[in-house]
Amino acid sequence: MIVLEAKLKGTNEQYGRLDETIRTAQFVRNSCIRYWMDNNGVGKGELSKLCTQLAVIV
Repeated sequence: MIVLEAKLKGTNEQYGRLDETIRTAQFVRNSCIRYWMDNNGVGKGELSKLCTQLAVIV
């Protein structure tokens, strides 16, 4: 697993937006993992289509 670390200095509004972005990314990641686990033989193309559909929802 790749871990990126950074020190940030920002306003409370910026921290709120960053938290929202992280939650959105985790939602997309978890949705893709669940789809992959529930359906046998899912490839990169199908996961890409799922991410496109999730982008419309989120």
